[in-house]
Amino acid sequence: MKNIMDNYQAGVNLGGWISQYRTYDHDHFKSFIVEEDIKQIASWGMDHVRLPFNYRVLEDDNKPFEYKESGLAYVDSCLKWCKKYGLNLILDLHEAPGYFFGTLDSNSLFTDRHMKDRFIGIWTMFAERYKSEGDNLIFELLNEVVEPNSDRWNELAHETIKEIHKIDEERYIIYGGNHYSAIYELKNIDVLKDSDRIIYTYHFYHPFLFTHQRAGWSQICVDFDATIDYPGMIPGLKEFLDAYPQYKAGNDFFLDHEMNKKLMEGDMQPALDFMEATGKPVYCGEYGVIDVAPMQSRINWHRDFIDITKKHKIGRAVWSYKLMNFALVDENSKPVNEELIRIVSEK
Repeated sequence: MKNIMDNYQAGVNLGGWISQYRTYDHDHFKSFIVEEDIKQIASWGMDHVRLPFNYRVLEDDNKPFEYKESGLAYVDSCLKWCKKYGLNLILDLHEAPGYFFGTLDSNSLFTDRHMKDRFIGIWTMFAERYKSEGDNLIFELLNEVVEPNSDRWNELAHETIKEIHKIDEERYIIYGGNHYSAIYELKNIDVLKDSDRIIYTYHFYHPFLFTHQRAGWSQICVDFDATIDYPGMIPGLKEFLDAYPQYKAGNDFFLDHEMNKKLMEGDMQPALDFMEATGKPVYCGEYGVIDVAPMQSRINWHRDFIDITKKHKIGRAVWSYKLMNFALVDENSKPVNEELIRIVSEK
């Protein structure tokens, strides 16, 4: 029997389009991703895209449960283009009412019943709207949950899945773990043992100091401020940790360990353990290396990662297609490196 994930092996995120945009701007929404971009992605040999979206594109806070056709039109267009060029689509709620991974001090989704109802409402709206679509469309409930533990997220996820499946019992749904969809949090997901329509997801940016080197939004990467090559040792790490002892936890491991494929295989083991223990499929919704890293090191890291995921038939979507600090193409949709694109498009 064909596994649903056979159709979601090599994909790319469309970050920065209708999620994580600088301003709410329809000129941006109409031009950042167009049909030619989807055509180009298909021409690379990929089989799907992951479409992150911000709920504000669809719903105003002062008019909850009233969904805007002006915003839904972008999702409709993406789905239409994907079908035209033979791509599947994962619809990822990247910023929800009351929740965004970048506003952890002010989130209210897990404590406010109204916000929970709005969250569920978005997904039941999509379940009705796209009920006629087949396995070419998957819903991903929420991007990168960060909670003290997994209890409240497991509860809300189960409630949402139940409501979606009341409307469309055949719809596949992706459900990720805590702490930014960390691979080691897969074990804390409350697996729905009686459903074969759930796929479990994680994100992979290991080692973080390499994949996010000099990232302006990460204080450790700002403080370290060094070029790091892969494979190899992290240069100057001992001196850095001596000067910034607050960063020793987790990073002192790399004082004695080289970054390489063997290390990466060890970091991927929790996903393999999860699949073996549950018999359920897993999917890597994000992975990648920041664009200020040396290009050859980006290529080397992606090659190792793809080799491992292909070996274990784990589908994945690289972060990200255009700009967003992890680009495959520039602002004019021109590829930044043909070899990198060839590697991430392999199935």
